[in-house]
Amino acid sequence: MPTPDISGRLGSSQSVGTSKRVDVSKRVGAVVVNYNAGEVLARCLGSLQQNGITDIVVVDNGSTDGSTSVVQALEVPARLIRSSRNLGYGAGANLGARSCDRELIFICNPDLVVEPGAISCLAETLDARPDAAVAGPMLLETDGSVYPSGRSFPGLGDALGHGFIGLFWRDNPWTRRYRLLGDDQHRARDADWVSGAGFLVRRDAFEAVGGFDEAYFMYVEDVDLCWRLHRVGWGVVYEPSARVVHEQGRSTSRHPYRMLAAHHRSILRFATRSTPGRERLLLPLVAVALGARLALASARCFVAARLDKRSAAKGALTGRLADMGSSPGRRRKDADAGRG
Repeated sequence: MPTPDISGRLGSSQSVGTSKRVDVSKRVGAVVVNYNAGEVLARCLGSLQQNGITDIVVVDNGSTDGSTSVVQALEVPARLIRSSRNLGYGAGANLGARSCDRELIFICNPDLVVEPGAISCLAETLDARPDAAVAGPMLLETDGSVYPSGRSFPGLGDALGHGFIGLFWRDNPWTRRYRLLGDDQHRARDADWVSGAGFLVRRDAFEAVGGFDEAYFMYVEDVDLCWRLHRVGWGVVYEPSARVVHEQGRSTSRHPYRMLAAHHRSILRFATRSTPGRERLLLPLVAVALGARLALASARCFVAARLDKRSAAKGALTGRLADMGSSPGRRRKDADAGRG
């Protein structure tokens, strides 16, 4: 099976304009953490190869959909590490990083397609910023809209406003402030953290802080990693000239309630770790608020699923009735009535 061609689907990421081009094949490796990603894994691996990466490690977290066969079928220089169970994103990434010997490591989800030139652009960004450990690209949805990355660590007020009001009013002021929507997503800048869906990190900095905290099964492990890097003096940069397309939730959508619970546990863990001084007295209230939000989000998910099933059943019934109405017997009866 040949390497998939993605050149017609994407544009080209623009160089940041440093004087020295990066030899991606010698300096950059990639770690892809896979779990039941299906055919999108092939597009991800093909895009990494087209960016010049020759050291690709795929960590499979116990997939059952046969997606690991993609690694063996494609003409892509990828090594496969199999886990008998789902270790979680951070633990899988750590496992892959230990097997990748390049100076810079691009860690990503399997449902990511990297634009030509994006990896070189991110590497040049880190070369221009020796004080930065992580460079994150612009994340594009499949419809071309921008998914916000390069955000700030939220205060308690913004976190509560985004967490609760955002369930029912997506474009509220707290969410807009937290997600840095608008022109900020098109401007290269320093950031508190960038999305773990895909970023380039210096190996020495990643190893110095112990990689991802494996206590996070899913979600917030990217925030936590960047927070720990900042604490030891490293910076994080957002570079929108490097672009990737992210088909979100390919595997997580199969287990919505489990993922909701994991998300809220991760938020509480990070709040417990990062909340300073007297604000720590509010942590019990934060735990209660997160429990309430989890209940609301689960109920919202349940209602949405019921409505989807009802709509699907109604559509199927309408289709069957239409088929019955156009049955041969009915058509003959209608024809006889017309002749009469």
